[in-house]
Amino acid sequence: MIRRICVFAGSNLGNHATYKIHAQQLGEEIARSGLELVYGGSRVGLMGEVANKVLEHGGKAIGVMPTGLFRGELVHTGLSQLIEVKDMHERKATMGDLSDAYIALPGGYGTFEELFEVVSWAQLGIHRRPIGLLNIEGFYKPLLDLIEHTIKAGFVQEAHKQLLVSGEESRALIEKLREYESPSLNNKWNQLEE
Repeated sequence: MIRRICVFAGSNLGNHATYKIHAQQLGEEIARSGLELVYGGSRVGLMGEVANKVLEHGGKAIGVMPTGLFRGELVHTGLSQLIEVKDMHERKATMGDLSDAYIALPGGYGTFEELFEVVSWAQLGIHRRPIGLLNIEGFYKPLLDLIEHTIKAGFVQEAHKQLLVSGEESRALIEKLREYESPSLNNKWNQLEE
C-alpha cells in the first residue's frame, strides 16, 4: 500500500512551461489522493512547485535536506516537516526509508543519480517499491531508449525493464504505481547459473 511518494525533480524549472504545470499537477494529485510527499526539501525549481501544491491542497510535505549543504534561502520553510541530515547519502537513505513509491520528474544529474540508485537497488532486490517516470514532453524517451539499447547489448535483463513505470499524466501514473506488482526477476548476472 502506498502512503508516501518520494519525488525526485529538478531544482530548476527547465525550458518548457509544461514541466512546471505538470509538477504542480503532481502536487495537487498527491494531496487529492490522500498521499504524502517526501522530497529533497527545496523551495525552488520543480521540487518547490510540487511541494507548494501539496501544501496548498491540504497535503503533507516532508523535506529532507543536508545541514549546511545548501544556502538557507533554498530550504522550504513552510513544510509539514523538515528533516535535517548530515550528508547526501543520509538524505537519500532517509527519503527511501520514509517512502513507499518513487516518481521522477524531469531534472538533471541529481535527479538521474537518485533515480538510478533506486532502480539499481530494485534490480538487486534491495527493495520492491514501484518507480515511476513522469514523462513530460517525452523528457524520459531518450532514457527509455537507452534502457532498450542496454537490453539489446546484454547488460540489462528484459524482465528488469518492468522496474520502471512510465506515464504522461500524474493521476494515471499514480494509479499505475498503486497497481504495480514487482516483477519476478531472474538472475541479473548472465555468467551465473539460475
